[in-house]
Amino acid sequence: MTIANRVTILFVCVALLLVFSLTLFSAYREYHVALNSTVDAIVATERAHPELQLAIYRRDQQELLPILEEFLEIPAVTAAMVRDGLQDLLAESDSSQSSALKPPFGVIRSGSSTADTSLSAFNALLEPIDIGLWSAWFDSGAQIYVALPVFTAVNPGQQGLQSYDFFIAPLDPAAKSSLRIIGYLQLQVSPDLLLASGRSTVRMSLLGGLLLTLIATVAVVLITRHITGDLSKLAKLAEGVVSGDSDQPVEFHAKGEIGDIAAVLNSVIGGLTSLKRETVAGQKLLSMKVDERTSQLTERDEELTRAAEEISETKTRLERLAYYDNLTELPNRRLFTEQLDLLLDINQRNGHTLALLFLNIDNFKRINDSLGHAAGDQVLVEIARRLLLSVRESDAVGHYVETEHRIDVSRLGGDEFTVVLNQMEAVESATTVAKRLLNELEKPLNIGEQELVISPSIGIATAPQDSVSAEGLLKLAGIAMHHAKESVRDQYLFYSEEMDASGVARLSLEADLRKAVYRNELTLHYQPQVNTVSGAVVGAEALLRWEHPERGSIPPFQFIPLAEQIGVMADLGDWVLEEACRQLKAFDAMDLMLPRVAINISAFQFKTDFVQKLSQ
Repeated sequence: MTIANRVTILFVCVALLLVFSLTLFSAYREYHVALNSTVDAIVATERAHPELQLAIYRRDQQELLPILEEFLEIPAVTAAMVRDGLQDLLAESDSSQSSALKPPFGVIRSGSSTADTSLSAFNALLEPIDIGLWSAWFDSGAQIYVALPVFTAVNPGQQGLQSYDFFIAPLDPAAKSSLRIIGYLQLQVSPDLLLASGRSTVRMSLLGGLLLTLIATVAVVLITRHITGDLSKLAKLAEGVVSGDSDQPVEFHAKGEIGDIAAVLNSVIGGLTSLKRETVAGQKLLSMKVDERTSQLTERDEELTRAAEEISETKTRLERLAYYDNLTELPNRRLFTEQLDLLLDINQRNGHTLALLFLNIDNFKRINDSLGHAAGDQVLVEIARRLLLSVRESDAVGHYVETEHRIDVSRLGGDEFTVVLNQMEAVESATTVAKRLLNELEKPLNIGEQELVISPSIGIATAPQDSVSAEGLLKLAGIAMHHAKESVRDQYLFYSEEMDASGVARLSLEADLRKAVYRNELTLHYQPQVNTVSGAVVGAEALLRWEHPERGSIPPFQFIPLAEQIGVMADLGDWVLEEACRQLKAFDAMDLMLPRVAINISAFQFKTDFVQKLSQ
């Protein structure tokens, strides 16, 4: 099988795997988006019917049934029931007309507090199942049940309550702190209808992915055949050079490395052809003059030697270009990863310990911006020189296994360097080397007339404790380096699992923050501004707070910078403006005159439409 066919088959397999993975993810996302939208619509419908409290109190089935019909208008909702505070059924409306048994309400609410909205699923045998996509696909007859309490500001235990009591109670300032549960809503949601809502999107994702795979496969076939065609020509040309059959240069239209190699081989063919011709001429003259023949043979021998040296120099130059950094002459990322895999295999086989130090210069971009890229290159060369000197001095803490190339110090790119400590006697030895590197790199260096002091950060990962692969070890050392860069106290850190956990926690917090506005998790606290002479309240400052359903109250200094980084600060700012205006009107309606409210504005809100939005 040719290289082109192997590359094509590999690409098609990877592309199909990616397409099916993305399709599965699309189905999962559409299903959960539909489920969350249904739950949000249920909660919104319940809040839009304050008369539901009165109907439950009166136990009036005639008033409850029209309200339940509105819940059945929500897509995927097939049945709705109302229960009183003791969980007794008051009214029921079922659009599916199904006679299947429903789980007891106590089982549906199992594990939830009395004031929480519960979400549970059961199969046809009334056994609890997961509400995820897998259960919706494979559990026939499964149903999802949403149960939420109905709150009221009125004490339902009082006698003689009238409609007026229920509608006037929310106006009491203490109403929010004294809500009571007057009943429960129980909604039945069909997973099949949830799946049907996203089926067209999933189908389009699959078809689009397959179409892109087909187009990309055609492109890969054309490109690989083009590349391997030139490689085949080079192989035949090299074989002809070795056997001596090629005596005429071959024309190549390829560019880049293949073109350079073809040019070198053609130059060798030309040189060998010339040498052959001269050798034939020399053989004709051998019988005429012995001295001339000896001189000619000597000259030809020197020419052959020079040709061999040129070939060797060309090979060495190509190897340097492929495996070494042009600026610092240190091993590059390609050579580093190849040799590190070899070292890890040797260490694992012999039971030895290896440490990888990942080094980065803090604020290196400022040097390029301030002094120019030429000065930045000089800094990198000096860093490489100091690292080499320091690592040579650290041979006492480890023993280097000689391979074809040494990678004890490498440059991966930019201002990123690595140091490999092989066959260490103890992991703590890496601390000694890290301190030596920091002491050496923090010494002032002169670039022209400018004296600079650099500040490096180092992340350390060890094998086999942290990882046994080059890619994994480099990733973990990079994570440790970034934590060291963010640390105020430490310039070098060893990798630990908590570092990954902090990254995952931040991603989770970002996802929750994007939904905080729509989930009504934001609140405004009003800090009064008091005239200390008269004691009168002359204004207030609106302070934004985030009440996370799982983490509790999150202070602004944690989520405001995060909101600015992920681009949702404008939405938060708009919500604060609208909520403050709404609260002022509410205060006016209560005859509470508040002269002014101060609102904090983020720099990210100052856009072209800010003044117009503020006026609105």
